[in-house]
Amino acid sequence: MTSPEPDASRLSPPALISALRAMEPRPSALLMRRLVEGRSLEACATFYGVSPEAFSVLLLRAGGTLARRAGLSVREPAGGDEETAWARMLTEALEREDARLPAALVPVAEVCRRLRGVGPEVAAGMEAAAQEDAASPHRRREEWLRRLAVAALLALTAYLYLSRPDEPPRRPRPAIPAAPAPR
Repeated sequence: MTSPEPDASRLSPPALISALRAMEPRPSALLMRRLVEGRSLEACATFYGVSPEAFSVLLLRAGGTLARRAGLSVREPAGGDEETAWARMLTEALEREDARLPAALVPVAEVCRRLRGVGPEVAAGMEAAAQEDAASPHRRREEWLRRLAVAALLALTAYLYLSRPDEPPRRPRPAIPAAPAPR
């Protein structure tokens, strides 16, 4: 027996934080900037150096990934045209609550709306998780290992530089006889 699909409009901030942290960094950051921080579509598109239409497609893909990570069943767009149309519809759905959506896009729109609705709590939770991660023993060990690797590379470089063979002395160039003086 499978558990029922969660209701996207009732997802808790910890569930959304967990789903965001499980995602790749760029889509997660994209969702954070647009929905949690509440930046405009144009500002986000400018930040990422893409057109607003391209950013909408990126947002659609990131929203689909978030919905899947949150346990919702989401269908991928059938092709490029459908993806572009869905991206436009999702953008409209985030601007207006009464926007019409195809049934396959509803879970993505709902999880995006929910993320936007609990944005301050998610932002605080993500910040706390980042601080906890930075203070973890695993992270400190990883940082020391990086420093040790850099020190080893510097020591090896110094050793190789100092133990290189002496360069052979330069041979003097033969003197070029002076041209006879004109008469």
